[in-house]
Amino acid sequence: MKNDESRRGRRGGWQVADLPDASDASEWFHGRLPEAWFSAVDVTVDREEVLVVGTLSGADDLSGAEAEGRIGRFRAETKEERIEIAREAQARYQRKVSWGVRIGDTEALFTHVAAPVMTRLRQPERRVLDTLVDAGVARSRSDALAWSVRLVGEHAEEWLEQLRDAMAEVDKLRGEGPVL
Repeated sequence: MKNDESRRGRRGGWQVADLPDASDASEWFHGRLPEAWFSAVDVTVDREEVLVVGTLSGADDLSGAEAEGRIGRFRAETKEERIEIAREAQARYQRKVSWGVRIGDTEALFTHVAAPVMTRLRQPERRVLDTLVDAGVARSRSDALAWSVRLVGEHAEEWLEQLRDAMAEVDKLRGEGPVL
């Protein structure tokens, strides 16, 4: 087991203690991806996955089925190279790499991780999930929980961003603190 000094300044518990730092993932992908692929790239990292979503170059005016066709063509034409880039990134960051493409309002994720999350809920919380299932909003408690998390995320994005910023500041201060 690693000592406390090797885990200083890192959020999370034992689940992320041995994961390599991925704070430079966005820069790495911007440097590694072919320039002709995307006009913009968003890289999001969590404990399990690096999600790379690029805006296709030269396809801004496409919509609907035409955009979907262009996305399908991009996916087929770049498959081998995306696999190679993903292998490099997975070795570097020890997380799965998932891909997505955006054209205007159309976005498609090619691959992405659906990570199981264990939780314990008391009866009032289970009743909320069961109501969503019974009403046909979700197929299962698992789907209802995912739906609830997405809903909170949509309506609390500004607050969640402030919380992430505050946690980053705490991590920075923790890293600057004295070593015992």
